[in-house]
Amino acid sequence: MTSKPPAKTKAIFTVTEAAGNQIKTLLDGRGKPSLGIRIGVRQRGCSGNSYTLEYADEVNPLDEIVEVGNLRVFIDPKAVLFVIGTEMDYTEDKLESGFSFMNPNEKGRCGCGESFHV
Repeated sequence: MTSKPPAKTKAIFTVTEAAGNQIKTLLDGRGKPSLGIRIGVRQRGCSGNSYTLEYADEVNPLDEIVEVGNLRVFIDPKAVLFVIGTEMDYTEDKLESGFSFMNPNEKGRCGCGESFHV
C-alpha cells in the first residue's frame, strides 16, 4: 500500500510583493513600533461588507497570522471566513493608489467598489 503525499494547502490570505512593500513603508513611517497590520471585515456600504486595515499593536490569541517575509498580517477572527483565499495587492498610478482585494468568495460588489457581499 502506498501513501499519498499530503495535499499542498493554499494560504488563507496572500499578499503581493507590491502590497508587502507598501505595508512595510506604512509601518516604517508610523513613528511607533507595530507588530504588523490587521485585516478585518465590517458591515458597511451598499453591498454589506468592507475590508478594514489597522495597525496591529497587540496579538489577539484568536488571530490568524500570515507571515510575508519579515512582515506579519493579522486576520481578525471574525473576518477569516470572509477572506479565505483572498489576495491583497497595492496599485499606484497618476490618479489614485490603494490596496485592493481579489476575493474568490465575493458574489458581488457595489457600483463604487467600496463594499462587497459573499
